[in-house]
Amino acid sequence: MIEERERGFLLENSRVIMKSSVENIEVGDYRIEKLTEGQSVELPRWIGEELVSFNLAEMTEEPFEAELFRALSKEKMMGMLQLSELPRDFYFRMRRRLSFLTQALSEGKSKREEVDRLRAGSYDLIGMRLSKLLSLSSSSTQGSSLTDRLTPEEDAFFSVSQSLSREWRAALLGSAT
Repeated sequence: MIEERERGFLLENSRVIMKSSVENIEVGDYRIEKLTEGQSVELPRWIGEELVSFNLAEMTEEPFEAELFRALSKEKMMGMLQLSELPRDFYFRMRRRLSFLTQALSEGKSKREEVDRLRAGSYDLIGMRLSKLLSLSSSSTQGSSLTDRLTPEEDAFFSVSQSLSREWRAALLGSAT
């Protein structure tokens, strides 16, 4: 499920601003005739990321780090059985950013502290949400009341953990659940 959703995410359009002019580039079945320096253009995300990695363009999206730490702050303010809403593609952008920074680190283009801070924030957010999802899955909370605040990956995890919680209770208590 995650790999399929990530492929779809990479095929979605993203906006980049060209830092250099390029002409006649073929990327798979995709052809770029001409893009000029300073031009803002929508491209499939995976092509935009390649242009960024070659320092030919920059993404126009807010830096992911800011979004992560804002989400982490919101999650900390919520109660133990409350979840803040995350964008549907949040975890894919997190994975892509961590991967990009880790690669840049190996090439000497980013700092260890930057990668460690993003990784620590990611682990913190995932840990908090996982803990809340596990608590909610063993409570009487219905998944439908959470659906708008869960990413599709979290929704799948919640369904499985809720089912396991019911089976565990039934095994311990007999058929009375």
